[in-house]
Amino acid sequence: MQPHTDRRIRVTPPALTGPDVQLAQIASLDAGRGLLHGFHCVGAELRDLELDQAYLTTGRVTGLRSTRTDFTGVRTDSLAFEDCALGTLQWSKGKLSRSAFRGCKLMGAAFTDVTVDNVLFENCRLDYTAFTRLRTAGRLVFSRCVLTEASFTGCDLRHAVFDDCTLRLTEFGRGYYRNCDLRGNDLSTLLGVHRLEEVIINSGQQFQLAEALVAALEVTFGEDLDDEH
Repeated sequence: MQPHTDRRIRVTPPALTGPDVQLAQIASLDAGRGLLHGFHCVGAELRDLELDQAYLTTGRVTGLRSTRTDFTGVRTDSLAFEDCALGTLQWSKGKLSRSAFRGCKLMGAAFTDVTVDNVLFENCRLDYTAFTRLRTAGRLVFSRCVLTEASFTGCDLRHAVFDDCTLRLTEFGRGYYRNCDLRGNDLSTLLGVHRLEEVIINSGQQFQLAEALVAALEVTFGEDLDDEH
Protein backbone atom coordinates (compact mmCIF):
# COMPACT_ATOMS: atom_id res chain seq x y z
CA MET A 1 0.00 0.00 0.00
CA GLN A 2 1.07 3.54 -0.69
CA PRO A 3 1.42 5.98 2.22
CA HIS A 4 -1.70 8.06 2.81
CA THR A 5 -0.85 11.75 2.99
CA ASP A 6 -3.54 14.02 4.41
CA ARG A 7 -2.36 17.64 4.49
CA ARG A 8 0.51 17.78 7.00
CA ILE A 9 0.03 14.25 8.34
CA ARG A 10 1.41 11.21 6.60
CA VAL A 11 0.10 7.80 7.62
CA THR A 12 2.44 4.85 7.21
CA PRO A 13 0.43 2.03 5.62
CA PRO A 14 0.43 -1.65 6.58
CA ALA A 15 3.53 -3.41 5.25
CA LEU A 16 1.72 -5.99 3.12
CA THR A 17 3.76 -5.96 -0.08
CA GLY A 18 7.33 -6.88 -0.91
CA PRO A 19 9.42 -9.92 -1.82
CA ASP A 20 9.53 -11.12 1.77
CA VAL A 21 5.78 -10.85 2.41
CA GLN A 22 3.66 -13.92 1.74
CA LEU A 23 0.08 -13.98 2.98
CA ALA A 24 -1.49 -17.37 3.60
CA GLN A 25 -5.25 -17.54 2.97
CA ILE A 26 -7.24 -18.50 6.06
CA ALA A 27 -10.93 -19.07 6.75
CA SER A 28 -11.25 -17.26 10.08
CA LEU A 29 -9.40 -15.01 12.51
CA ASP A 30 -8.85 -17.71 15.15
CA ALA A 31 -5.58 -16.52 16.70
CA GLY A 32 -4.73 -19.88 18.24
CA ARG A 33 -2.04 -19.22 20.79
CA GLY A 34 -2.60 -15.51 20.48
CA LEU A 35 -0.46 -14.74 17.41
CA LEU A 36 -1.70 -14.62 13.84
CA HIS A 37 0.93 -13.56 11.30
CA GLY A 38 1.14 -13.34 7.51
CA PHE A 39 -2.46 -14.06 6.58
CA HIS A 40 -5.33 -13.09 4.28
CA CYS A 41 -8.86 -13.76 5.51
CA VAL A 42 -11.39 -13.48 2.65
CA GLY A 43 -15.18 -13.37 2.71
CA ALA A 44 -15.80 -14.98 6.09
CA GLU A 45 -19.37 -14.74 7.41
CA LEU A 46 -19.67 -15.24 11.17
CA ARG A 47 -22.39 -14.94 13.75
CA ASP A 48 -19.92 -14.19 16.55
CA LEU A 49 -16.30 -13.11 16.35
CA GLU A 50 -14.45 -12.98 19.67
CA LEU A 51 -10.74 -12.34 20.15
CA ASP A 52 -9.06 -12.00 23.55
CA GLN A 53 -5.46 -10.80 23.96
CA ALA A 54 -4.67 -11.70 20.33
CA TYR A 55 -1.85 -10.21 18.26
CA LEU A 56 -2.69 -9.82 14.55
CA THR A 57 0.27 -8.82 12.40
CA THR A 58 0.98 -8.51 8.67
CA GLY A 59 -2.47 -9.43 7.46
CA ARG A 60 -5.40 -8.45 5.28
CA VAL A 61 -9.05 -9.03 6.16
CA THR A 62 -11.37 -8.65 3.16
CA GLY A 63 -15.16 -8.84 3.05
CA LEU A 64 -15.55 -10.14 6.59
CA ARG A 65 -19.14 -10.10 7.92
CA SER A 66 -19.79 -10.55 11.62
CA THR A 67 -23.08 -10.07 13.46
CA ARG A 68 -21.43 -9.58 16.85
CA THR A 69 -17.77 -8.65 17.27
CA ASP A 70 -15.87 -8.51 20.57
CA PHE A 71 -12.14 -7.70 20.69
CA THR A 72 -10.49 -7.47 24.13
CA GLY A 73 -6.83 -6.51 24.48
CA VAL A 74 -6.25 -7.13 20.76
CA ARG A 75 -3.10 -5.66 19.19
CA THR A 76 -2.54 -5.12 15.49
CA ASP A 77 0.51 -4.26 13.42
CA SER A 78 0.41 -3.93 9.62
CA LEU A 79 -3.21 -5.01 9.38
CA ALA A 80 -5.78 -3.94 6.77
CA PHE A 81 -9.55 -4.33 7.06
CA GLU A 82 -11.19 -3.86 3.65
CA ASP A 83 -14.94 -3.80 2.89
CA CYS A 84 -15.77 -5.44 6.22
CA ALA A 85 -18.99 -5.17 8.23
CA LEU A 86 -18.28 -5.72 11.92
CA GLY A 87 -21.63 -5.66 13.68
CA THR A 88 -21.84 -4.29 17.24
CA LEU A 89 -18.06 -4.10 17.40
CA GLN A 90 -16.73 -3.77 20.97
CA TRP A 91 -12.97 -3.12 20.93
CA SER A 92 -11.63 -2.61 24.44
CA LYS A 93 -7.98 -2.01 25.39
CA GLY A 94 -5.24 -3.09 23.02
CA LYS A 95 -3.34 -1.10 20.39
CA LEU A 96 -3.64 -0.53 16.64
CA SER A 97 -0.38 0.17 14.80
CA ARG A 98 0.14 0.73 11.05
CA SER A 99 -3.42 -0.40 10.42
CA ALA A 100 -6.14 0.69 8.02
CA PHE A 101 -9.91 0.36 7.74
CA ARG A 102 -11.09 0.98 4.17
CA GLY A 103 -14.72 0.90 3.08
CA CYS A 104 -15.82 -0.73 6.33
CA LYS A 105 -19.15 -0.54 8.17
CA LEU A 106 -18.56 -0.14 11.91
CA MET A 107 -21.86 1.49 12.81
CA GLY A 108 -22.60 1.57 16.53
CA ALA A 109 -19.12 0.36 17.40
CA ALA A 110 -17.36 1.12 20.69
CA PHE A 111 -13.61 1.70 20.98
CA THR A 112 -12.65 1.90 24.67
CA ASP A 113 -9.17 2.44 26.13
CA VAL A 114 -7.53 1.75 22.75
CA THR A 115 -4.21 3.27 21.66
CA VAL A 116 -3.73 4.07 17.96
CA ASP A 117 -0.49 4.77 16.09
CA ASN A 118 -0.50 5.31 12.31
CA VAL A 119 -4.13 4.34 11.77
CA LEU A 120 -6.38 5.24 8.85
CA PHE A 121 -10.17 5.10 8.58
CA GLU A 122 -11.07 5.75 4.94
CA ASN A 123 -14.57 5.74 3.40
CA CYS A 124 -15.97 4.07 6.51
CA ARG A 125 -19.43 4.22 8.11
CA LEU A 126 -18.90 5.06 11.78
CA ASP A 127 -22.36 6.36 12.64
CA TYR A 128 -23.18 6.20 16.37
CA THR A 129 -19.68 4.94 17.19
CA ALA A 130 -18.41 5.73 20.69
CA PHE A 131 -14.71 6.47 21.11
CA THR A 132 -13.89 6.47 24.83
CA ARG A 133 -10.44 7.27 26.19
CA LEU A 134 -8.90 6.74 22.75
CA ARG A 135 -5.23 7.76 22.76
CA THR A 136 -3.23 8.79 19.69
CA ALA A 137 0.36 7.71 20.24
CA GLY A 138 0.92 8.53 16.56
CA ARG A 139 -1.04 9.57 13.52
CA LEU A 140 -4.79 8.99 13.17
CA VAL A 141 -6.72 9.99 10.03
CA PHE A 142 -10.45 9.89 9.31
CA SER A 143 -10.83 10.45 5.57
CA ARG A 144 -14.25 10.70 3.87
CA CYS A 145 -15.92 8.89 6.76
CA VAL A 146 -19.48 9.23 8.06
CA LEU A 147 -19.45 9.94 11.80
CA THR A 148 -23.09 10.94 12.30
CA GLU A 149 -23.88 11.05 16.04
CA ALA A 150 -20.51 9.51 16.89
CA SER A 151 -18.92 10.60 20.16
CA PHE A 152 -15.43 11.20 21.52
CA THR A 153 -15.15 11.11 25.31
CA GLY A 154 -11.94 11.46 27.30
CA CYS A 155 -9.89 11.09 24.11
CA ASP A 156 -6.43 12.37 23.23
CA LEU A 157 -6.70 13.48 19.59
CA ARG A 158 -3.60 15.63 19.32
CA HIS A 159 -2.37 13.63 16.30
CA ALA A 160 -5.77 13.29 14.60
CA VAL A 161 -6.99 14.60 11.24
CA PHE A 162 -10.59 14.67 9.99
CA ASP A 163 -10.83 15.28 6.25
CA ASP A 164 -14.04 15.59 4.21
CA CYS A 165 -16.03 13.72 6.85
CA THR A 166 -19.72 13.90 7.74
CA LEU A 167 -19.79 15.25 11.30
CA ARG A 168 -23.52 15.73 11.81
CA LEU A 169 -24.24 15.84 15.55
CA THR A 170 -20.81 14.38 16.26
CA GLU A 171 -20.06 15.02 19.92
CA PHE A 172 -16.70 16.00 21.36
CA GLY A 173 -16.72 15.51 25.13
CA ARG A 174 -13.97 16.28 27.57
CA GLY A 175 -10.59 15.47 26.08
CA TYR A 176 -7.32 16.77 24.66
CA TYR A 177 -7.69 18.31 21.19
CA ARG A 178 -4.71 20.58 20.70
CA ASN A 179 -3.59 20.44 17.03
CA CYS A 180 -6.47 18.18 16.06
CA ASP A 181 -6.98 19.11 12.39
CA LEU A 182 -10.61 19.76 11.44
CA ARG A 183 -10.07 21.52 8.11
CA GLY A 184 -12.22 20.46 5.20
CA ASN A 185 -15.33 19.50 7.19
CA ASP A 186 -18.69 21.12 7.94
CA LEU A 187 -18.54 21.92 11.68
CA SER A 188 -21.89 23.67 11.96
CA THR A 189 -23.70 20.80 13.74
CA LEU A 190 -20.96 19.64 16.11
CA LEU A 191 -21.83 19.06 19.76
CA GLY A 192 -19.40 20.08 22.51
CA VAL A 193 -17.80 22.71 20.31
CA HIS A 194 -16.75 24.73 23.38
CA ARG A 195 -14.28 21.96 24.27
CA LEU A 196 -12.31 22.17 21.03
CA GLU A 197 -9.49 24.34 22.34
CA GLU A 198 -6.47 24.89 20.07
CA VAL A 199 -7.78 22.80 17.16
CA ILE A 200 -6.80 23.66 13.59
CA ILE A 201 -9.45 25.05 11.22
CA ASN A 202 -9.65 27.23 8.13
CA SER A 203 -10.68 30.87 8.59
CA GLY A 204 -14.06 30.26 6.93
CA GLN A 205 -14.94 27.57 9.45
CA GLN A 206 -15.12 30.04 12.34
CA PHE A 207 -18.67 30.85 11.24
CA GLN A 208 -19.56 27.15 11.34
CA LEU A 209 -18.22 26.90 14.87
CA ALA A 210 -20.21 29.99 15.81
CA GLU A 211 -23.37 28.39 14.40
CA ALA A 212 -22.73 25.22 16.42
CA LEU A 213 -22.15 27.27 19.58
CA VAL A 214 -25.32 29.30 19.12
CA ALA A 215 -27.31 26.09 18.72
CA ALA A 216 -25.72 24.64 21.87
CA LEU A 217 -26.55 27.76 23.91
CA GLU A 218 -30.17 27.72 22.72
CA VAL A 219 -30.15 31.49 22.43
CA THR A 220 -33.19 33.46 21.30
CA PHE A 221 -32.76 36.23 18.76
CA GLY A 222 -34.52 39.47 19.64
CA GLU A 223 -35.89 39.98 16.14
CA ASP A 224 -37.69 36.66 16.43
CA LEU A 225 -39.46 37.96 19.54
CA ASP A 226 -40.37 41.16 17.74
CA ASP A 227 -41.95 39.17 14.91
CA GLU A 228 -44.33 37.56 17.42
CA HIS A 229 -45.96 40.92 18.27
